[in-house]
Amino acid sequence: MAETMKGLKRTHRCTEVSNQNIGETVTVMGWVAKQRNKGGIIFVDLRDRSGILQIIFEEDKCGAESFAKAEKMRSEFVIAVSGKVCKREGAVNENLATGDIEIVAEQVRILSESETPPFPVEENSKTKEEIRLKYRYLDLRRPDVQRNMILRSKICAEVRSFLTEEGFLEIETPILNKSTPEGARDYLVPSRVHPGSFYALPQSPQLFKQLLMCSGYDRYMQIAKCFRDEDLRADRQPEFTQIDMELSFVDEEDVMDVNERLIAHVCEKAIGLQVSLPLPRMTWQDAMDRFGSDKPDTRFGMELTDVSDVVAGCGFGVFTSALENGGSVRGINVKGQAAMPRKKIDALVDSAKGNGAKGLAYLSIQEDGSYKSSFAKFMTEEELKALVDAMGGEAGDLLLFAADRNKIVWNVLGALRLELGHSLGLIDEDKFNFLWITEFPLLEWSDEENRFMAMHHPFTMPMEEDWQYIDSDPARVRAKAYDIVLNGVELGGGSVRIHQNDIQEKMFEVLGFTKESAWERFGFLLNAFKYGVPPHAGLAYGLDRLVMLLVKADSIREVIAFPKVKDASCLLTDAPGPVDKEQLDELQIALNLIEKEDGAEE
Repeated sequence: MAETMKGLKRTHRCTEVSNQNIGETVTVMGWVAKQRNKGGIIFVDLRDRSGILQIIFEEDKCGAESFAKAEKMRSEFVIAVSGKVCKREGAVNENLATGDIEIVAEQVRILSESETPPFPVEENSKTKEEIRLKYRYLDLRRPDVQRNMILRSKICAEVRSFLTEEGFLEIETPILNKSTPEGARDYLVPSRVHPGSFYALPQSPQLFKQLLMCSGYDRYMQIAKCFRDEDLRADRQPEFTQIDMELSFVDEEDVMDVNERLIAHVCEKAIGLQVSLPLPRMTWQDAMDRFGSDKPDTRFGMELTDVSDVVAGCGFGVFTSALENGGSVRGINVKGQAAMPRKKIDALVDSAKGNGAKGLAYLSIQEDGSYKSSFAKFMTEEELKALVDAMGGEAGDLLLFAADRNKIVWNVLGALRLELGHSLGLIDEDKFNFLWITEFPLLEWSDEENRFMAMHHPFTMPMEEDWQYIDSDPARVRAKAYDIVLNGVELGGGSVRIHQNDIQEKMFEVLGFTKESAWERFGFLLNAFKYGVPPHAGLAYGLDRLVMLLVKADSIREVIAFPKVKDASCLLTDAPGPVDKEQLDELQIALNLIEKEDGAEE
């Protein structure tokens, strides 16, 4: 039978009690983490969000009734205990903040009993994630998960504090928006009042924060909820949180400066990390050429080498045909791995094919200096030696090569580099390598859409010196865009925005919009541009990703209170789910479900 709290008031959280309180009577409340009955004495580990505190029950000090309650306590019972703080009689527990003290119970109330939990509520749980997420309210009690959530809260507070001091105003933007497709797929919300019409949940506050700059608010920030109907992965969720900002009368240097100082401030306050400023910078082109990625992990080497000139005219058709088709041949040197078993090499080949390659060429340099290679018979000894020299190859090294269009070669070798970096233990997990990537292409060609797409978004300002090529060679135009990267993960992205109507309309034209369709979708923004628009720029961080990296979690699900799984469903609430026919009728919506091949409806 649950008891009431009436007459009791919590005086301390568990770890707020210290040896400074020895001799005092305190009242603590929380969950039973563990109960150990030693006969005449019962030890209870009491847990709340602050940590664990040991409680001792002795019948002659707490009375028979309280002792009997302590005997029936099990894991996850919610209790309130009043007692005297004492120095531990036994050995000090160095692993606990309260390891040198204990509370000798004088009275106890069982506020709520608990059934046996489906898994132990403990740190570093080995329970399957599906079970943990189904019972997320229990999983969230785990001390390691709670530390993540508390740190997340602290980071939000520090972000707000820093940006407020920098003159930013926190302004909320709408959740129910107009659908303006150009990017990820929208989540749509039907309108009851306007049958057949839909709102879209915001993929970002992009357009509204630009309108706020038009409105004269100068510096805006928001910790904003965003929604994208995309396939999920470890660092992506259908709903996520951005640290969003926009600034007027600035250029990219101003934005990067305030954000470098924000990052340094947050890292120091959150985890005591000293970030050296200024942060290093790398152009997009350099990043792709060296690492095969626009979010390179710079904690280890194994950089890409372009050997196109070296193999031009050689006898290996895979290399020469790639060059003839405007591609390149690049390689990575896996130091000391010449003896890698063929089975593992074949697995790397399969991995490369999964990233778009037709295959993967390899050459291992034996300890005696001879070569073992998948293409040695197609090249002369001189050509092979020149290739090895270009790669900085030494006895014991394994050289891996990809040949195709640049985009495919970068993708293949960039992914392969990361895979090998992890599997060979080359990455220092204690490092926090921040990096700016700059000078992105304004546009990228989409084979699926058969048109140019905005690499960031359609509102990104081109570099003035490149704008002349927008009609003749659009791919040549660079953007005033910048991403901030941490340990191979894109933390955030931003850009200087277009603030001239003519450039914005031209950008829409290049992206395949007619003037009419551009005005239909973005007319509210283009109209605003008629009434005096300040030069402006901004940036948005993924809050979830930042917290994930700072706590060294494997997934953002570990730092989000109630995350979704891979199919965008919630295992706790079973969302999404069907709704009543009456609800659909009210919205004037009829379902036309398509049957999958196996007969199941989608």
